[in-house]
Amino acid sequence: MKYDNISDQEPLTTGDVADYCHVSLRTVLFWIEEGKLHTYKTPGGHNRIKRSEFMEFMKKHEMPIPARFIHPEQRKKILIVDDDRNMVNALVRMLKRENRYDLDTAFDGFDAGRKILEFMPDIVILDIRMPGVDGYAVTKRIKLIPHDRNIKIIAVSAFFEEEGKNKILSFGADACLDKPFDNDKLVSLLDNLLK
Repeated sequence: MKYDNISDQEPLTTGDVADYCHVSLRTVLFWIEEGKLHTYKTPGGHNRIKRSEFMEFMKKHEMPIPARFIHPEQRKKILIVDDDRNMVNALVRMLKRENRYDLDTAFDGFDAGRKILEFMPDIVILDIRMPGVDGYAVTKRIKLIPHDRNIKIIAVSAFFEEEGKNKILSFGADACLDKPFDNDKLVSLLDNLLK
C-alpha cells in the first residue's frame, strides 16, 4: 500500500499514534512495552514510530487505517445511484466525512451505465426502484460485462420484500439494505465488501 506524500522518514510520536488510534498515551506506551508496536529511540531518548511500522500494526490488529495514510490512487471508488436526490446528497455528505472514498453519483439507470464505464467504481450503492432502467437491470448489466464482474453492489430500497431481495441477490448483488438504514451499518458493510 502506498502512503501519503509525507515521507516514511518523518516518524510518528507516541502522541500521534494515540490520536490516530483514539486511545490514551498510556495505552500506546503499553503496546510498546509489550512489543506489539515497534519503535526506535531518538538521541534524546524519545520513542518514534516509522509510518510503515504503524501501518503494519494497524493492519495486524484490524484497525481502520487513517485516511491521510492512504494514497489517492488507493482510495476506493463508490458510485451512488438513486433517483432520490435528497438520499444521494445525504449519502455523499456522510461518506465524505469518512474521508476514505472517491465518490460519484447517478440519478437513473441510464446515467449509472455511463458512470460505471467512466468512473470504474469498486462498489455501487444502488436503489432498486427507479423509473426507466431499474436497479435489477443495472445489476444484471454490471454482472454480464467481464471487467465489471468484480464491482460490488449494495442494493437499497424503501420497499424491499423478501422476494425482491432474493431476486437482486440472484442477479449478483452482494448485499441488501432497507431504507432508511443506519449509517454505521452501511460503513461497516462497505468495509467488509472492500477488504
